[in-house]
Amino acid sequence: MTTNSCLLDGVELRQSALNWLTTDDPQRKVEGVIGLQKAYTEQQVSLNPQIKMGAEAVAGRQLPGRPSKPELVSPLAVKKRTMNTVEGRAALIHALAHIEFNAINLALDAVWRFADMPTQYYVDWLKVAAEEAYHFSLVNTHLKTFDYEYGSFLGHNSLWEMVERTQEDVLARMALVPRTMEARGLDASPPLRNKLAQAGDMAAAEIIDIILRDEIGHVAVGNTWYNWLCKQRQLQPISTFESLCQQYNAPKLRPPFNMDARRQAGFSEEELNLL
Repeated sequence: MTTNSCLLDGVELRQSALNWLTTDDPQRKVEGVIGLQKAYTEQQVSLNPQIKMGAEAVAGRQLPGRPSKPELVSPLAVKKRTMNTVEGRAALIHALAHIEFNAINLALDAVWRFADMPTQYYVDWLKVAAEEAYHFSLVNTHLKTFDYEYGSFLGHNSLWEMVERTQEDVLARMALVPRTMEARGLDASPPLRNKLAQAGDMAAAEIIDIILRDEIGHVAVGNTWYNWLCKQRQLQPISTFESLCQQYNAPKLRPPFNMDARRQAGFSEEELNLL
């Protein structure tokens, strides 16, 4: 990966996160995000949590930046994917690439949008963005072995729609994106891995292993900051979560659940029992 020339000493982290969020070229976004994390780690980039960036910060820019393809449709319009054909397996892997591309954007949005959080909050979400960029690169590279690439199939926008709904409140964002939408990935990964392995695609199965390992940490970041915010606001985490789910019309969680992964990601036994 190459570090983009704009990553110079004095660049501010949250403004840079917004710039990469609005970048529409997937490869440039991947390289830029990984480069931004490296630059921040090497103390080449400053951080100002107090900057409050509103609508004027994104005026005239596409938010999030994404390529013209895939075409985004209703989840109901996305064809059921089968393992019985090469095209079916490619479509499944494309869906995974689409999730990872959106996950880059949601992590960058968490960095730039919410002011006055502790420094570690921004460090955590920058790391998430870089790992999601790595995941996308792995999946899209594998997709090309089928003679397809990101954009070859339809996609839907459910994950980003929840990002948009929670843009006014960091507490709602932490509750309903990492702890709800992304946590579903913890549940979905083992059966998906098994299907790919049974189809003989061990390379894809190994990529799922990497994604699951890292996603446990990403959901843990959401749990950490959700519980921190509840403590700061003197809120009870479980009842607050239930209220937020109703307020923002969050999708209802349905089994099977990956209880071991959810424990590793920081969900309490009380929360797991409620599932």
